[in-house]
Amino acid sequence: MRWRKSKEPSRSSSDLTAFIDEGSEIEGKYTFKGTVMLNGKFSGEINSSDSLIIGEKGVVNATVRAGVVLINGEVIGNVFATERVELRGTARVYGDVEAPVIVVDEGVLFEGRRTSGPPTVTSSASSAEALHSRGPIAPSTAASTAPSSQSARAASRSALR
Repeated sequence: MRWRKSKEPSRSSSDLTAFIDEGSEIEGKYTFKGTVMLNGKFSGEINSSDSLIIGEKGVVNATVRAGVVLINGEVIGNVFATERVELRGTARVYGDVEAPVIVVDEGVLFEGRRTSGPPTVTSSASSAEALHSRGPIAPSTAASTAPSSQSARAASRSALR
């Protein structure tokens, strides 16, 4: 039998790239690839295009930017995701959340604003500035959404009669 050394270890998409346990305290800027589970304390800034899982014991005081963010612990700061943010059971979030998909479980403590839809901010501008910078809706978009709103109102009026 021959053993071959592979160039890269095989990983499934659910494998963790890093695990920061509850005895850890980190301050600064953290950039990573893959999936990271954070159960310790972190202050600063987190950037990734991949997945961040903040465990029940995790305490994050940072601006978080990632592809997918799953929160079970505490986050003080704004969270931006290019794919989705999930606030699960014991999550406590004090800040704004922006992602195309935002899922909030029952029992979650969330104090902030949420913005669903495609990400619009890549800098550290506040959500209020981001909403203001989008500007007015383009006429073609407004025209395409208006008839569906009018027909929905007409349908609800006829249902009430």
